[in-house]
Amino acid sequence: MDEKYRDYEKLIYEYIRKNIGTVLKEPRSFIRYPFIDPGSVYDGNVWDWDTFWSVYGLLPLIKRMGDDVSGEKIIRHAQGNVRNFLDHQLEDGYIPMMIEVADWPEPYLNMRHKEHIKMNMHKPFLCQQICLISDFISDYDWICPEDLTRLEKYFSCYKKDYFHEDCGLYVWQDDIMIGMDNDPASFGRPKNSTANIFLNGFMVRELQKMSFIMKKKADSSKALFYENEATALTKAVQEELYDRRDSFFYSADIDIKTRQYDWFHKGLGVFWKSLPIRIRCWSGFIPMWAGFATQEQAQALAEQYRNRELFYSEFGLTTLARNEKMFNLEASNNPSNWLGPIWLVANYVVFRGMLNYGFYTEARQICEGSLKLLGEDLKKTGCMHEYYHPDSGMPIMNGGFINWNILVLNMVQELQEKEKDAAWGK
Repeated sequence: MDEKYRDYEKLIYEYIRKNIGTVLKEPRSFIRYPFIDPGSVYDGNVWDWDTFWSVYGLLPLIKRMGDDVSGEKIIRHAQGNVRNFLDHQLEDGYIPMMIEVADWPEPYLNMRHKEHIKMNMHKPFLCQQICLISDFISDYDWICPEDLTRLEKYFSCYKKDYFHEDCGLYVWQDDIMIGMDNDPASFGRPKNSTANIFLNGFMVRELQKMSFIMKKKADSSKALFYENEATALTKAVQEELYDRRDSFFYSADIDIKTRQYDWFHKGLGVFWKSLPIRIRCWSGFIPMWAGFATQEQAQALAEQYRNRELFYSEFGLTTLARNEKMFNLEASNNPSNWLGPIWLVANYVVFRGMLNYGFYTEARQICEGSLKLLGEDLKKTGCMHEYYHPDSGMPIMNGGFINWNILVLNMVQELQEKEKDAAWGK
């Protein structure tokens, strides 16, 4: 790696090291356990996939910092993330996506759920976060039998309220807090109509991690059950969400049925299970991160990443393909804008996918672009931001954001390890 990128990496590391304490929060309101928030405007919020990625980035820093006190605190807050979500699980298994400090008696999403208003629930990162922490500390005993019951209820709720039997895929209830907030494949569309590649791609890994947890708890029958669920979902994603014409993983419209209004529809009815929503988003690369894309599919995806009319940016990749009519770089919050700006979490997921399939040149481009993006931001503004302009690299909004920006340090370490292994023929 060139010296300038090493300098960026050192600058970013020092900034994160000095500011870790600003996102490690102690219990407050009805948040009864320590937690990690993203920083910036999100003070006091416990988010589902945000906490997973922040822990993903923070854990490798513990050894690097060599500070036992900071390390213990990070682990305690990481476990607290999980505890807080399980603490607010409702009787039917529902877990909210976000727990916020507020004057009301419980999380807002739980209050709405109790009013029988079906909304999206905790995205599929709960078991992933448990395994991330447990593998790091080599201990699964902090997850007790009651927690396992809660996790099973969590999956049962997903299967009951978010699973579409006909196509075998999971479906968003609505377009609220879907991770990539204004993804055109779901945002503004009817309720229960989109089998999103984001939801299903990450759910494959979540089911696999639940299977692994059950193995650790010596419950082989349940471990097999969740492994079979993951296998079935992978098959459905390949059949319904991979588009052979465009060689890309899309989300799909599953509101498909024969609508018989009169004698006109007496003949051959609708026999297909879904229709592709042909909008190229960064989430189409998730199967490479999750490891279930074929090598041929990965090759096609790598080519599309390199295409400057689609995703390529000097600073990683655009979150929406440049040639989509929705491509837009405006500053927006609630929903945040995922219609093209650079987000470090998207950069990391695609980076890791490239690394998984041996596309080291592409992985290096994303890593170095991410280092330059955050490094230059720190030099100019003294902080990092939530998302960025893909051409100028200028921050768009929310200075002081830390969260998954930490993943740029993961990129450096993982790239070095992979390239070293490749050099030794491993």
